[in-house]
Amino acid sequence: MDKTAPIIWQLPIQRAHHLSGSAGVLSFIGGAGDFDAAGRIRNPDDFERQIQGAMANMAEALAVESCNLDDVVRLKAHYTAERNDWEVIAALGRFFMTDPMPAISTVPEPLQPFSGQTIQIQAIAQRGWRTHSDIRSVPRPLPQRTRALFDDRTVTAGLRTGEFIAVANRTAEDVDGTMLHPDDGAAQTHFIMAKHAETLAALGASFQDSVKMEGYYFGTTREQWVPLAEARASHFREPGPPATVVPCHRLNPEGALTKIEVMAMRELWNGFDKYIPREDHWPKRVWDWPIPLPYRQAIRLRDTIWLGGQVPSRPYSNKGLRVLDGQLLPQTRFTMSYIEDLLRSFERRPADLKLMVCYFTSTGTEAETVAFAATLGDCVGGALPAMTLVPKPMMHSPDTTVEIWGVAQG
Repeated sequence: MDKTAPIIWQLPIQRAHHLSGSAGVLSFIGGAGDFDAAGRIRNPDDFERQIQGAMANMAEALAVESCNLDDVVRLKAHYTAERNDWEVIAALGRFFMTDPMPAISTVPEPLQPFSGQTIQIQAIAQRGWRTHSDIRSVPRPLPQRTRALFDDRTVTAGLRTGEFIAVANRTAEDVDGTMLHPDDGAAQTHFIMAKHAETLAALGASFQDSVKMEGYYFGTTREQWVPLAEARASHFREPGPPATVVPCHRLNPEGALTKIEVMAMRELWNGFDKYIPREDHWPKRVWDWPIPLPYRQAIRLRDTIWLGGQVPSRPYSNKGLRVLDGQLLPQTRFTMSYIEDLLRSFERRPADLKLMVCYFTSTGTEAETVAFAATLGDCVGGALPAMTLVPKPMMHSPDTTVEIWGVAQG
């Protein structure tokens, strides 16, 4: 074998799967980790070396889509290590030598999908965006104690690359590093959303341009979910974006109760920033939320279809009831049937998915992840798309074990 050939890596699952995919002008990398060609973690439980291996593997996957690291717009890391978010952002930022950095989101996790894994990294890239005329970025203020980590470089809060906009996730930590409203998740939500609104405005956009909101909160009951859901929703008007918000079990710094990020699309037309109309479908079978919320289940614009997080809620209903209570694999198959319904509305099918982001209940064993991926493969009916697989000690409740969203070629 030619030892100078690029390393081809894969996940340790039995199903055929893609490492990358493209929809419209965007390219997607799923959960890149420190895997070798056989799907083994090369440096088990070694966080620093796994970052290096995961980023090298990401570069290989990007190359398949004629992209490189300079083309990354949004980077997201799910990590399991005794680090704070700023340390992880700094470690990832060092792989991007050209400013502005991508918008980097981080989520500390108690579990990883595969044995010995400590980090997985997802990316959205746009080929050649640094040569475009419309590039805008908003810096993220750094707490004084973190500045030495970045060697005077600017960290990106939000980045616009033509029409696509990524706003990095954040908690209610202020510029001094103080966690605001430590006992009030709704107040933290309003603070975060206000900061995101400022970032979007500086990029010529607003929440109404959002194509995806993704967030995390502490809680496993409806009573814990509702106040934060209402707080987030108050910053959108109908029709809002597809949304995915799932429980978390760790956040940094101490006192953080929620973390939120958004992605958006807006065009520049005759020198003015303009809203991009989107096609919107919501089949009657697909569930609704138990409280009034402005979000949609699926939208299409610019040859991309963005899905909201699908859960095994009872069809034709907004009562918050589940089906197949607590049964991960049956609930996964049922949830994928909703994704099939949504994509059919756009004359697409699960095989058109280019990215899947899957949150699922697990005790933390690799065998559970492998069985979960096999079930996804049965539902997709071919090679799986690029995937981020995120095991959780518990999802929304003991009865709800899975939430899945994705992006499809439109």
